[in-house]
Order: sequence, then C-alpha cells, then structure tokens
Amino acid sequence: MRHFSFRPSLTMKGRKFKGLRGLAGKPLHPPLTDVPITAYLFVAVFDVISIAVHSSHGALGHQMYLAGTWTLLGGAAVSVLTALTGTIDWWKSSEAGTQARRTINAHAITMIVVTLIVLADLIARLASYNDRMWTPGWIVALSVISAVLVSIGATIGGGLVYDYGFNVETAGDHPVWHKNETDVFPGQAH
Repeated sequence: MRHFSFRPSLTMKGRKFKGLRGLAGKPLHPPLTDVPITAYLFVAVFDVISIAVHSSHGALGHQMYLAGTWTLLGGAAVSVLTALTGTIDWWKSSEAGTQARRTINAHAITMIVVTLIVLADLIARLASYNDRMWTPGWIVALSVISAVLVSIGATIGGGLVYDYGFNVETAGDHPVWHKNETDVFPGQAH
C-alpha cells in the first residue's frame, strides 16, 4: 500500500489560471498571509524582549528594536500583495447578503485596522530609527495590539476556509477520499 502522494499537489498542469487569485486549487492569498502574520507576531516578541532587557543588556535591547523594525517592514511589504489578492477573492468569490461575505468583511476590516496600526508603528520607528537604545513603551503597545488583532483576523480568515470551505475547489465526493492506489491529478477526469 502506498503511503505518500506528492506529485498531484505539486502539479500545476491542468489547473486553471485565475489571475491574481492564483491557480485552481492553489490560491495566492492564503500562503501570502503567513508572512505578515508571522512578522507581526515576531515584532511583538522582539519589542517585549527589547524593553525587558534594556537596563541589563543595552546592546541586546537596541538589536531587538532594530530586528523588530526590519521584520515589521518586511511584513508590511508582503501585506500589500496579501491585501490585493484578498480583495480580488472578496470581489470574485463572494456574494453580498451571505454569511460568507459578512465574515469576509469582518476579516477585512480587522486586517485593515491592523495595517493602519502597523503603518503608525513603522512611521514612529523610522522617525527615530538610530536614536533608540530600546523600543519605547508606546511602540511596544502598538506591536502587541497588532499581534493580537492579526491573530483575531487570521482566525476569522481561517474560519472562512475551514468552517465554510471558502475558495476550496473540491467536490464533496472527491476520488481522493476513496480507497485506491491511483493518484488523481488536477484537471484529470475522475
């Protein structure tokens, strides 16, 4: 009995191209979300460490502040493409008046608030980038709020996929769930 099946998941042949939405079965938005979510969580950790160690390990406090700044910048840069692909998904894949659309709206507004807080955090950091020996308390607060809100937004977004099956392109009775030694590839007749 076979135990592994890599090729069908990695095969791009047979998948319909959907522009900024990605390929059928390989959407762009979900994997892109991992970068800003992880970045914003790490920034909060770096900032908390920075403020916690600044009196006993001044250089480490400064390095954590710099690491947080660069991590925040990277997360914010990727979030631009993440927001664009999410907007296209909202526009092309949901219908007004449905619970799915309301949930998408809740996800989107949460992530827009996160983005605004991140931009304020980033502007404050860049304005005093070289002058800080540790992360100021109010910037730590912005980072922690961003981390909490991005976790909430990610939970809402994850619910769209795992609770509602949003943009999941499979049939309810798909052959991959039947006992069989033959792999089913994208675009292949079942």
